This record gives sequence, C-alpha cells and structure tokens, in this order.
Amino acid sequence: MDSSSSCPFCDQVVPSKELQRHANGHFEDEDNDDKQRQLARDFELAQKMAFSSTPYDNVNQETIKLEGSLDSSKLSCERGALVKEKLNVNEKISSLIGLQNRSGFYKVEGGLMSLLRNCLELESSDSTSIVSGYVDHYQSIEFEDLGWGCGWRNIQMLCSHLIMQRPEARKVLFGGSGVVPDILSLQRWLEIAWKKGFDVHGAEHFNYKIYGRKNWIGATECAALLRSFGLQARIVDFGPKECEELYLSVPGSSSGAQMVNLIDANKRKTAKVNGPMDRFLVSRNDGVPQTGSSGHEKSKYSRSVLENKSTQKAKGHQVLVDWVWNYFSDGRICTYSHQHVNVSGKTPLFFQHDGHSRTIVGIQVKQQRNGMQQYNLLILDPAHSTKGIEKSLRENNGWQKLIKRGTHTLNKPQYQLCYIDSGIAAGADLELLKKIDSLFLEL
Repeated sequence: MDSSSSCPFCDQVVPSKELQRHANGHFEDEDNDDKQRQLARDFELAQKMAFSSTPYDNVNQETIKLEGSLDSSKLSCERGALVKEKLNVNEKISSLIGLQNRSGFYKVEGGLMSLLRNCLELESSDSTSIVSGYVDHYQSIEFEDLGWGCGWRNIQMLCSHLIMQRPEARKVLFGGSGVVPDILSLQRWLEIAWKKGFDVHGAEHFNYKIYGRKNWIGATECAALLRSFGLQARIVDFGPKECEELYLSVPGSSSGAQMVNLIDANKRKTAKVNGPMDRFLVSRNDGVPQTGSSGHEKSKYSRSVLENKSTQKAKGHQVLVDWVWNYFSDGRICTYSHQHVNVSGKTPLFFQHDGHSRTIVGIQVKQQRNGMQQYNLLILDPAHSTKGIEKSLRENNGWQKLIKRGTHTLNKPQYQLCYIDSGIAAGADLELLKKIDSLFLEL
C-alpha cells in the first residue's frame, strides 16, 4: 500500500506520490469555491494575528505596525492584508525548500574546469589564461528545454559555482539546501522574488507568472532571482552610444516603464532557434522587437542604426573583452601548476546577447608574432553536450571549437553581463537591490 503524507499547507493527507503535485497547487491562482473559502479563513486568521499581542512564528511584528490616523475598520483590513501577504510568501518559501527538485546533470569526474585547466596548460607558453575555480556544465535537453531554456541553464551554472566556492552564498541560496534546483523549481523561486518586489517591471512583463512556461529569460531575471537571496548580482550593458538612454544603466536618464532594455526585448522573440553557439545568432532581416522586461515603450531607433554599429570592426567589441579580462584578473588570483593558467576568485559571467545566453568561465590572451594580443573568451554553452565537451577535453582534441570564442565572433550590437559581487545584503541594503540597474559601456 502506498504511503501517505500531510500537505504542509492544508494538512490534508494525500498519497506520497501525489504530495508534490498537490502542494504545487497552492501556488496557483485560487479560482474555485473551496479555495475561496480557504482564502477567507486565512484572511480571518491574519486579522486576528494583526491584533494579537503575542508574537507569531515567522511574522515580523514590524509588518503589522501602520502609521496614520486610519479608522479601526480600515486598519483591521490593512493589517490583515499585510500579515496575510507575508504569510503567503513565507509559506511558499517553506514549502518550496522541502519540495524543490535537484536538477539532473552529467557530472564530469574530476570536474570540468580541472580538465579545461589541464588543456590550457598544454598549450604554448605564450598565452595566459584566467578561469573560474569550479563550474558544472548544465546542457539544454531535447524535449525539455532545448531552444528556450538557456537562461535557466546559465543560472544553474552560476549557482553550481556559488554553492561550491562561496560558503556565505550556499547558506542563503534556495533555503540553504546546498543543491542546484531544476528549472521548474527555479521558476518558482523567481516568482517569489517578483512577489517580494524584485524587478517590478520585469515581473509585470511576465504578469508575475513564469512557472511551467517556456518564456525566454536573461540577465535581468538572473539578477532578480539571485538578489532575492541577498546576493549582490550586478549587470553591465555594452551597446551603441545612440541607444545609451534606453538602457537600464544610465542614472537619471529614464526609469520604470520609460526604459527599454534592447537585449531583453530581443530575447523575448518567439522564433525558435536551435544549434550550437553561432547558430543562435538571429538573422539580420528580423525586426527589432518593441518591448522588453524593463518597460513597454517603443524604441525610437531603427534596425539600420543597430546594423551600422554591428558592422564595425571587432575593435569596438574589444571594450567588452577588456572588461572581462579586468574582471577575472582583479582580486585574488591563484597560479595553477605553471605560470600561464591562473584561477580567479570571481564568479563566472552570465553572458547575454540577442537570441542566446551562455556562461563565460574565463579568458585567455595570446601574444602573436606580430606583437598583437589575441583574446579568447572561454565559454560554456548550454546548447553543447556535456559528454561531448568532456570527451574533447580528455582527448585534448577539438575542445577549442567548443569553448574558445575570439573577439571576431562578437558580432552583435549589444551584450549584457551579470556577475556576483561578494557579500550578502540585508535590511535596507536588500531593499536597494529590488530595483535592477546596471553600468553602461559603449561599444
């Protein structure tokens, strides 16, 4: 006989195999009579708690303190609503911690980054590489998330690093579970982040719903999700000067619904794309979408402006490469084996561009015979097979085509990066993280 368990929300006893489905139902809109009656009972309880002088578990008493000269009836409703709102979020978090699923992935024996460092060491000594210490590769899976899940996979890669390399991050991420959740669980966590007030405009774009959907997400959603745990997720925009005032990043230029993030706009396209890295590049014949997660106002710049920028020489995109080099080389650097491979204390980078996102795990510079320096970004692409990457690294054959990306491949007019600074925010500092902004650098 199947075992039974009690639902953490309603105490209803259900078969264990049905528990997750039943509990997940509490996240959905309450649109039937039974749920409406339950909502009324919850509200009544919240009102009683608001007037109770006895502290209640998991409820911040400051939440029920209201200022002003409201009459007792209105005060009762508002106090009850505030407490109920906090209870709802806390209940969802508590339930999700216990019910979230660890994401399945192909684990490379000895670690993928260790194999990459070995291969970089075997290259000529006229190169210098800096790489992240630990990253698991999460590939998109056919019939599961291929063609739309790259953003979630890059979040998983980032989190695999944070959980292994940063003890303070491990304590706060996903309820301190120490695991990287699957996409569906990450979607739940993002909805909770939105409910808490992180990235309001992005939340409005998705109507506060992402669970079970195949919407493309990008760097701003990554930042909102990680910021909701107190992590210092930062965004850097790279793009043409003509579009500077439309980015998230320019202080005082515009805000809220008046801003349009062009990368976010492009990533919302419904056109299906598939294949390795460069096959994700969107055709130049496509029009520029008019809305993004950061706003709903139409762009006043035509496609021709962006195309003119994108046809410039690769030297324009050297700005991005230089930023990545300075990022990984700043701070703590550990020499690995010989002198030309180093391990950075910095997190990998969520790397977003029109049509796809990947994870930058390091950078390499080679001194060429003509005296020029050649830079290669070291990238893990969710579109690639983990087994294929492992095989090429173990055999030291063909891995460069999968991982290295030179400056000449950066042919998009806009790029966006997300990285994680050290430290965990709390209190007023956490409130400041709710609004997503960024640094703008001209390409």
